[in-house]
Formats: sequence, structure tokens, C-alpha cells
Amino acid sequence: MTQAADRIFTNAEVHTLADPDETHEAVAVRDGRIVRVDSAYEIGFLEGVDTEVIDCDGGVLLPGFIDAHTHMEIVGRRLVHADLATDDRTAALDRLREAPDEEWILGYGYDESSWDDDRYLTREELDEVSSDRPVVAFREDLHTASVNSVVLDRYAESLPEDGIQREAGDPTGVVTEDAAEFLRMETAPGRAETKRLVEAARDRAHRLGVTGVHDMVRHSDAPAAYRSLAVEDDLDLRVRLYYWADHLDAVEETGLVTNHGGACVSVGGIKTYTDGSLGAGTAKLSEPYADHEGTGEWVVDPEELADIADRVDELGMQLAVHAIGDEAIEVALDALPEDSETRHRIEHAELLPADLKGFDTVASMQPNFLRWAREDGLYERRLGAERTAESNRFADVLDANVPLAFGSDCMPLDPLFGVQQAVTAPEPSQRLSVTEALKAYTSGAAYAGHDEDRFGTVEVGKRADFVVLEESPWTVDAGAIADIDISMTVVDGEVVYRA
Repeated sequence: MTQAADRIFTNAEVHTLADPDETHEAVAVRDGRIVRVDSAYEIGFLEGVDTEVIDCDGGVLLPGFIDAHTHMEIVGRRLVHADLATDDRTAALDRLREAPDEEWILGYGYDESSWDDDRYLTREELDEVSSDRPVVAFREDLHTASVNSVVLDRYAESLPEDGIQREAGDPTGVVTEDAAEFLRMETAPGRAETKRLVEAARDRAHRLGVTGVHDMVRHSDAPAAYRSLAVEDDLDLRVRLYYWADHLDAVEETGLVTNHGGACVSVGGIKTYTDGSLGAGTAKLSEPYADHEGTGEWVVDPEELADIADRVDELGMQLAVHAIGDEAIEVALDALPEDSETRHRIEHAELLPADLKGFDTVASMQPNFLRWAREDGLYERRLGAERTAESNRFADVLDANVPLAFGSDCMPLDPLFGVQQAVTAPEPSQRLSVTEALKAYTSGAAYAGHDEDRFGTVEVGKRADFVVLEESPWTVDAGAIADIDISMTVVDGEVVYRA
């Protein structure tokens, strides 16, 4: 006799994403795994006395979204402190004034390219927010921050001089790269606070249909928070941890190994930089920027990168390399060990080489970045129209049979926003179908994390991680995909969010 299911999810339009044309009506779950995907009638035979039947109200059931590149502590900081993601400069400054009454006034996520005047926040503006408390407003990419005079005076001897922008010799209040990272560490939360931030970020992820994340962590208590929540059986999120290269000694000493871990928290590998960002004007390009002199800068120079890659290779771990500009990507590809089994990754890959035949690694990319590739957007100002059209070439990546994984870099943490950006991309080389974009956020991200046998599709034997949408992304207007509401998020067969 067939054993009854623990739960049945029915009255749904089930897209397995294992086969583009395969749809069903219901899914049966037992012990956190999918045991059958079929018509509602057939699944009904698995209903027992204790089976919980969950009506999906005709919604679209998909594999749970996996964000292949994010920073959950930062997502939490934006939720707990001032969220500066607004299209209005004045509104961003008002949010800083309304920030929690703490020692520091902190804001996260401003994007000056969306403002009419396209200028970073300045020292003078932040002095008006507070003249006696330190104020730091982090730009969305975290490669740039704006500070008030209190910060500049307090850390006059500590901030790296080459990261302080000046006009006529005076600090503008804008700091970049190592200086911005110094302030991120100076304002880092303690372990208890980090756990609170991670919980807030987890809840946000569930509301957006995210069931798994690849978290890039550096000098953070987030790994401890995840493990504490997992021990308490209160994590309800698949977390794959990528430790920054400056943790390599600790990784080696503690014996961390790629793919080791439990059902919810596992080790991904090592993350490192090459260059900066396009927003900060520090991504490493082969030709000068369109709006300022220079070709960017190395955050980790090629020689140091090669040393890191060799050491990671000796440890047998997966390596994820941040590389945005075309020169940085070429250097990263040269440095990566030739080991297809380990599935090394290039993170961001915004300006790919014209020929992708030598791109023999995972492309971990962010479709939400395409909002800067629109007409008169940030990319056009930084790169000019020709290079903007050659950015974020998702379609070319798939055509070259390069594994494609989508993440958000928490700009913002919203898979459906990313899907909409990819589906409505301005250039054919960037544009994906709805199915292709969804697969990059599900099976593609699972593959990048060595998890394709556990997640990424709705198939028998996989873990029961789902998202249920109120509308179909295949039938709504492409420009409205981001507006689709999440009605339910399921992890291991348990409903962790319900609208």
C-alpha cells in the first residue's frame, strides 16, 4: 500500500522547470521531499487521515528562488536602519534624519544615478542631518559611502587616504573602496545584533519567494547567526556560505570544505575581489571611462589574485571571483584553476569578452543591474552607449553553453524584479525568455552551489522548496512581472510564508 503524503499542495499550475512544457496540478510531499507531481486527481490517492491539504488558489507553483549572490546582513541593515533606496535625494536625507536613535546614523542602498542631479551625497548634506553624531550613508554597491564631518574628523588618521575624494584639497564626504570598507567594519554589528539582522533578512526573503541564498560574508557574525538559528530549528532557509579570501587562514585551520554542512547551512567556498564597481567608477576596464579619466583600479591585483587562486585550489575549494570590468574578467579567467568539477565562479561579469569560448566557469550574474543599462542610465554615463549595449549579456552566456546563475547582490533582493529586467532587456544579447530567467534563479543557481540534486526543479526526490505566485509570469505583461505577488513560500514542505 502506498504511504500517504504529509502534505498535498493542490489547485495549482505547477511548472517543474525541469521540462519547459511540463505542467501539473498538484504536488505531494513526505518527510520534506517531493514524492509525486501529477494531476489533482492522481495526487488525491496519496491523501491520508493525517495529510494536510493546502489549496494554492490557482496560483503558479515554481521551484523556490535561490539567490546566488547576496549579503543577508546588509539586507537586514537596510530593513533595521535607514533604507535609502528611493528615487528622490531629499527623501533619502529625510530617511537618515528618521533613522533609529543610536550612536551612529546609518543608511544603506542609495543610488545617485536614479536622482535628477546624479551626485553622491556630500559631507555638507550629511552635516545637516547631524553635526554631533557620525553619519554614514552607504551607496547600494558598498564600494562607495558618504560621511559627515564628524566621521572625517574622528577617523582622520584611520581612513585610507587614497579612498577619500577631494575637491580643491577638501574632502567631499565621499569615500570609496578600502575607506568605505573600513567604515563598514567600524559600524559592524555584534553577534546578537547580527542575528536580529539575519532574521529580518530571512523574513524578507520568504516574502519574496526566496528559499535559498549564497551569502558572501566578510568579518561578519552572519555564519554564527545562521548556525544558531539552524540549531534552534528556526532558520527555514538554505544558506551556502562563501568566505572572503582574508578568512583563508581560518578556513584552513578549521578544516572547512566545499559542500560540507547540514540541510540548511553549508560551505560554498572562498570569495575574492579583482576590481571595484561601475557605480564607484572603479571597475577595471581595458579602455578609459566615458565620464572620467582612468580605467578603474584593482582591489586585489592580478598577482595577489593568482596566489589566492593557487591556495584555494590546494584546499580543493570552490572559488568565486568578483570581476566586473572586461580587463578584470580576463584576469580572473586566467587565474581560475582548470577544474570543472569544482565549478569556480565569476561574480557579476558585467562586461564580458566578445568571445565566450574560453569562459569555462559559472557566470554568477545579477539581472537587476540591467536597470542601469537603460537609456540615459548609469552605464551609459560611465561607459558610453556602445559598451552599455555590450553589458550583462545573459543571452550570449546561454548561447555559449556557459552555466548561468542569477543573484541580486541585494540590489534589491527580489527575484521577480530581476526576472522582469532580463525579460525586458534593451538588447537581444541581454534578453531572456521568462523560462530562461526563472531557471537562472532556480536550477542555474542550484547548479552553481552543487545543489542540483536537491533543489532547483519540482521533481520527485528533490527537497520540497516552492514558491507560489498569484499570477503567471508567462501571461502578465512583461513590464509587470515584478508586481506579481507571492502567495506562499515553502521550505522542506513547511509553509514559511503565506500572504
